[in-house]
Amino acid sequence: MASVQQRLADSLSVLKTFQNKDGLAIVKASDISRTHLSRLVQNGFLQEVMKGWYIFSRPDASAGDTINWYTSYWYFIKEYSTHRFKEQWSLTPEQSLLLHSGSNLVPTQIIIRSPKGNNNFVNLLHKTSLLDLKSPIADPIFKEPNFDLNIYTLPEALVECSPEFFKTDAVAARICLSLIDDAKEILKYLLKKGYSVRAGRLVGAFRNIGNNNIADEILLTMKSFGYIVSEEDPFSNHSALPYTFFSSPYVGRLRLMWSNMREKVIDNFPLKEKKIEDIETCLNNIDASYQQDAYHSLSIEGYRVTEKLIEKVRLGFWNPEEDAYDNLQRNAMAARGYWLCFNEVKKSIKKILSGDSPAEVVSQDHSQWYKELFSPSLHLGLLNSYDLIGYRTSQVYIKGSMHIPLNPNALREAMPEFFNLLKNEPDARVRAVLGHFFFVYIHPYMDGNGRIARFLMNTMLISGGYSWTVIPVERRQEYMIALEKASVEQDIIPFTKFLLSLIK
Repeated sequence: MASVQQRLADSLSVLKTFQNKDGLAIVKASDISRTHLSRLVQNGFLQEVMKGWYIFSRPDASAGDTINWYTSYWYFIKEYSTHRFKEQWSLTPEQSLLLHSGSNLVPTQIIIRSPKGNNNFVNLLHKTSLLDLKSPIADPIFKEPNFDLNIYTLPEALVECSPEFFKTDAVAARICLSLIDDAKEILKYLLKKGYSVRAGRLVGAFRNIGNNNIADEILLTMKSFGYIVSEEDPFSNHSALPYTFFSSPYVGRLRLMWSNMREKVIDNFPLKEKKIEDIETCLNNIDASYQQDAYHSLSIEGYRVTEKLIEKVRLGFWNPEEDAYDNLQRNAMAARGYWLCFNEVKKSIKKILSGDSPAEVVSQDHSQWYKELFSPSLHLGLLNSYDLIGYRTSQVYIKGSMHIPLNPNALREAMPEFFNLLKNEPDARVRAVLGHFFFVYIHPYMDGNGRIARFLMNTMLISGGYSWTVIPVERRQEYMIALEKASVEQDIIPFTKFLLSLIK
């Protein structure tokens, strides 16, 4: 008779056949035996989303942990919708625009449009829901590249979206408008359906972003076909911006977010910067902050560290080659990596205080910070050297966050733009607050993003004459909530005020 472990292994082998390229699995009850399904659910490897539908889960996930769901969300939507409606479905124009603009944010409610829809409302996990709406769909259907979702083409989505979208999701709307380089893409849909009111709205929208050429072409063409068009600006902010064509939605998103957030940072961070004259004293003060900084920064990431361990690492007594206990200590490796990285950051700060550009230094040095952070794992053979070169090549997710970081292909455009924004920012307060936030928003590495972001923040604070600032683990929840609000709602004020409250 097979053992309990063997029977579970057999069920896991079956589960493996459902896994996609990211190792995730969406399982319908009708596609798996009741025995395997029951065993996998009982052991925490499958989690029910709705009756008859399950997602892959981790057995060690705590109650209320959202990462299983947010990780699987878009894959589930695709599989469920295709099962119900074959290819006769699409997301709404508004959700299509969000995806076109580079946002994979998990919505609280998703609407699936289909001629075969039943107007059914279904509660899903973690206060999310789904509505299948009996409605016409995109024509033609555009296949979203990251999750293979059925969405509207960019021009049709701009024509079909509600006027409220330009107010509630202004950043996404501006990005999508700026991705259009030919009025004919828009006119095709306006003329096909005789949309004079929508034409007027889009003329006003293109005018608002500074693209008068497309605005005028839409207006004149519609009038030449006998339509009466009244121009109307749908944005809440009616001041036109200098026009920029974005070849990448990720570049556009970062640029617009930075532009929208920087003044809010300045308004809510009243401390003025000053020049540090005594470099050695500054570096000595940073050294004095190390023990406290390492303890809190590593604890925020879930490592269990003690002052004794930190001191052991700092003094060089951590010896994994001769001490078996040290060799097994994940926490000790993290502490050792933190110490090595801390010293690299100090070298970068010294360059900045000696007159080098803060953003240029961080742009050049941050990859070395990352290598040092994980060098103990490299030396023990837990990582390969190529694992520490370049940015991640797989999708990552942030535990407990509805924000899904940029896909790996987007990093090639997003990271250079991030450093360009940092280089062009004259205010150290903005560089510190937005530097930290944007780094974790992008999440360029598989691990270590929070630690690198806090090092980046402190480097920028020092460049403005502020003190090295420790984010205490006791305020971790407040810290994470503020970052989430900035990521999901584009509200940087709570995060700005949180950091300001810590600066001495």
